[in-house]
Amino acid sequence: MEKIEHTTVPTNGINMHVASIGSGPPILFLHGFPELWYSWRHQLLSLSSRGYRCIAPDLRGFGDTDAPPSATSYTAMHIVGDLVGLLDHLRIEKVFLVAHDWGAVIAWWFCLFRPDRVKCLVNMSVAFSPRNPKRKPVDGLRALFGDDYYICRFQEPGEAEAYFAGLDSVSIMKKFLTGRSPAPPRISKEVGFKGWKSGETLAPWLSEEDINYFASKFDKTGFTGGLNYYRALDLTWELTAPWTGVQIKVPVKFIVGDLDITYHTPGIKEYIHNGGFKSQVPFLQEVVVIEGAAHFINQEKADECSAHIYDFIKKF
Repeated sequence: MEKIEHTTVPTNGINMHVASIGSGPPILFLHGFPELWYSWRHQLLSLSSRGYRCIAPDLRGFGDTDAPPSATSYTAMHIVGDLVGLLDHLRIEKVFLVAHDWGAVIAWWFCLFRPDRVKCLVNMSVAFSPRNPKRKPVDGLRALFGDDYYICRFQEPGEAEAYFAGLDSVSIMKKFLTGRSPAPPRISKEVGFKGWKSGETLAPWLSEEDINYFASKFDKTGFTGGLNYYRALDLTWELTAPWTGVQIKVPVKFIVGDLDITYHTPGIKEYIHNGGFKSQVPFLQEVVVIEGAAHFINQEKADECSAHIYDFIKKF
């Protein structure tokens, strides 16, 4: 870990913290919520040892990267803009893209906006969801899961922050990272985040050091930057109308755990396995479902995910 270099790069009007290691063809790693570059620590070490230049930024709003205060600064346009600026600053023309959770959502948009900058994509947990021109995303989620669904509950500025304020960052990170229920996460208005059941016992793949690293960063930044991704969902929907119906036209490998909450969204398994996913992502080459794995798959099944990434990108 001490060989990982940390730099700050100016891009798209913000300063972005970037962790990197290795030399060779570049891989860009995009983390999710509530995570950091650190989520990719295992892959950085594994793939750099195989001859790749591994680059993992803290995305806008996270860790040591700037966090503009307004949710309107967190659309897919902004985040992809940050990443294109990062590649330009590093003088990288094309990358292997690897992403998870919110990073996966951003990676899909990256491939829609700038497929010329992507050699191939290994995406985890969140399958591509084509834009529905008839319904805003949050309205769709509310209709499917109700007001208590976590993404709906995250919409009101300050509300989720108030829930988080009742817990320390170590407890919050444990609740997120150790959760293994595939049921839709719900937060009631009355009970708040304290009622979100999950194990407090650390899994074998997590150490107290790992939890403390995440917690120390969120202690400094708070969670608003990450929550603003959810609050910008509908604005991204408005801005991306020109991309309605556009397919993902880069080679893709998709990896998901069979206990992942995203894999248990109503209709998603049928979409992934019965041709719907392939119709939207015509160069989808592999779908991997890892048994016994929950949402934070790149950390829980680190060696397996690193091997899957390498087996795919080495073809290109």
